Amino acid sequence: MGFVLSILYFVTYYLTPTTIFGPLAAYRIELILAVLVILASIPALMNTFIWKTPQLLGLIGLMIAVILSVLIGMHWPGGSLQAFLGFIPNAFAYFLVCLHCNSKKRFQFLILMLLFVCAFALAQGFIERLGSPPDGSSSEWVNNESAQFSYWQMTHPYLLATSSPIHGSAVGKLVYRQRGLGEINDPNDFAQLIVCVIPLVFIFWRSKRTLRNFAFVILPVGFLLYGIFLTHSRGALIAVLAVTIMAARRRIGTMPALLIAGVLFVGAMALNFTGGRDISADAGADRTALWGAGLQVLKSNPFFGVGFNGMGDYTDTHQTAHNSVVVCAAELGLFGLFFWSLFLFPTGRDALTLASPAKVNEPQPDILEDRGPLRGIFLSEVVDKVEINHFGRLLMLSLTGFLMAGWFLSRSFVMTLFLLGGLVEAVYERALRRGMVAPRLRLERALPYAGGLAFLLVLVMYIMLRILNLMR
Repeated sequence: MGFVLSILYFVTYYLTPTTIFGPLAAYRIELILAVLVILASIPALMNTFIWKTPQLLGLIGLMIAVILSVLIGMHWPGGSLQAFLGFIPNAFAYFLVCLHCNSKKRFQFLILMLLFVCAFALAQGFIERLGSPPDGSSSEWVNNESAQFSYWQMTHPYLLATSSPIHGSAVGKLVYRQRGLGEINDPNDFAQLIVCVIPLVFIFWRSKRTLRNFAFVILPVGFLLYGIFLTHSRGALIAVLAVTIMAARRRIGTMPALLIAGVLFVGAMALNFTGGRDISADAGADRTALWGAGLQVLKSNPFFGVGFNGMGDYTDTHQTAHNSVVVCAAELGLFGLFFWSLFLFPTGRDALTLASPAKVNEPQPDILEDRGPLRGIFLSEVVDKVEINHFGRLLMLSLTGFLMAGWFLSRSFVMTLFLLGGLVEAVYERALRRGMVAPRLRLERALPYAGGLAFLLVLVMYIMLRILNLMR
């Protein structure tokens, strides 16, 4: 029951309560669902491994950082609870996945849920394109803030109509950008989710099963790639190329993988993947200016930041930084960035371990003879080294896609990150209980690594800004 309610909770988050429950959403049905999920998860808390993960302290620290950022940074005691309630539904995903995803079938079902969310939003966008002005037509109707356009946008929530400039013309051409609803209502956010889901679909890949692989892997991945194209997200394009390099280098080497990524980039630009927007230092000047503003905010408020979701108040355009590291540092300060890194570093370390054939051993079936009720939960199915390595590589690619897209997005605390973190630890636990991997990183060792990662992220951001400013 806990797993089923968890899936419903995730679907409600991504597709919004109104889409799932219709008129019942007015009764805050999502809160009722959250309470039911918590009650159903209580029995699983008795035998969970979550208390042994460094990420738990990272999440607790982030919760405290969110509260302190509003309490100290904004001087708004009443807003602390509101900020906490805005953060906790996302972090809750880590707990639910760790508690309930204890078998391969549940992993697959969770991935099918993510695939369904993406497919549902894309299908709604296709429907909304019917009867709408075609792509490439005059965008004059987009630029005039008429009641007709406002009504069209309200009745077409899965499409964002934008104007792509035409050289030498005051009127651009119409470009639709696919998006979802709720937390993925920005095309870039939706594209980031799709980038994360694409590698995970390969969990259904079976060796020497050509027809099955074509139907259950190749077709869905092709559909999702086309969906990324429809978002016209530049950050997603870079993320896809990064995932391609990571996936290909293991089989063909780094240089051939880079060459393939370069060819794909040229082809994507030729196909107008970005909807007429350039990828260059000049084209991204507005975004890098926001990065610089975010670092200035961090410099002025180094310890606890300016408040959760508060960075927009400190920029001229009232926009956030469009970089997950800068947003976390500016809004929660170095205190919050440290705990964010404490969640991220062990997750990445465990994913790399699972993906490495040298660090994963064959299972040792007798290792859990004295572990009581935990034995039946994780040892009810056969697991081998090949499967663990396969899962680890897919999760590593998914995390790579999330972080690369997140470098251009203000999405430090979205559910997708915590959901992926939970998946990594759930798979790691399956391997750990069979003696296939080394124990998790101890907390006393994870703490200095998290501090080093936080410092490194800020340093890389600073150096990157300096280089981009010199290039313009």
